[in-house]
Amino acid sequence: MFKRMLIAATMFAAAATQGWAQEKVPFALDWKFEGPAAPYFVAIDKGYFEAEGLSVEISEGAGSLDAIPKVATGAFPVGFADINSLMRFLDQNPGAPVTAVMMIYDKPPFSVVGRKSLGIEAPKDLEGKVLGAPPPDGAWAQFPIFAAENDLDMSKITVEPVGFPTREPMLAEGKVAAVTGFSFSSTLNLKRLGVPLEDQTVLLMSNYGVSLYGNAIIVNTDFAKANPALVTGFLKAVAMGWKDAVADPAAAIESLVKRNPAADAALETERLQMSIDANVLTDYVKANGIGSVDADRMAKAIEQTKSVYEFKTEPDASLYFDASYLPSDGMMLQ
Repeated sequence: MFKRMLIAATMFAAAATQGWAQEKVPFALDWKFEGPAAPYFVAIDKGYFEAEGLSVEISEGAGSLDAIPKVATGAFPVGFADINSLMRFLDQNPGAPVTAVMMIYDKPPFSVVGRKSLGIEAPKDLEGKVLGAPPPDGAWAQFPIFAAENDLDMSKITVEPVGFPTREPMLAEGKVAAVTGFSFSSTLNLKRLGVPLEDQTVLLMSNYGVSLYGNAIIVNTDFAKANPALVTGFLKAVAMGWKDAVADPAAAIESLVKRNPAADAALETERLQMSIDANVLTDYVKANGIGSVDADRMAKAIEQTKSVYEFKTEPDASLYFDASYLPSDGMMLQ
């Protein structure tokens, strides 16, 4: 009798283990399958997610704000989104079950990209010009802070709402003088369209007074509370994917091209390297590992957001970032 019970228990444990190994976790990206998405595919191809008992399926996004409602509604348990937009979303939707748990872009890629041949070399040059801005764009969401920090008169800037597919083509054709976007996206898209880097002016907002964090891994908090080990395992695998991408960007792009055969491998390798150098592998991350945030800097970011956005309730950093799911080993990238 005991032997039969033991066999049954063993079979149950095996079944449970098998079920855990196949735990499906849909992951909502912020954007298309381009260079900076490669580390997540590396984590799939090298078995890092599988080692944590996860089967991860990655979906493209439509902008830095796109994943927030997807995760808040539970359509996706995890996503990748702009933490500053998350602050505003939670202010407008109090109690929504979503928060950031791992910072990826320690230095945000928010930028204004213009053409020197169209008169754009400094922030003030935007006055009297047409600025193309996609409404769901994370960089556009932070533009009011950039404008305030650089004393821009918004009444003198003509803002043209544009779609993501037409943003860089409009700039390449001279229909707008500048666009908002991620530095590593707009610059290389323009290069591909025949606009040389020498004719591009990249105004990285973090170099012009904008003290914000960038995109982070976000989770549905109900899901995270019910599956804390799963979330930590997910973040560990993500860190390992980024570590490999830092060590060998070209190899990481091979995983991306498998999912996007139309991608230009050389261009996407350059895009990934730009994101690593300017946004991911910062001095803070070199010292502390990927994923965490500095409390004082977060407080400063909130204050800066308050300068251009009127919160309905007093902002609370604990609502926007929860470090409790991060692995305890520091997740160093080098």
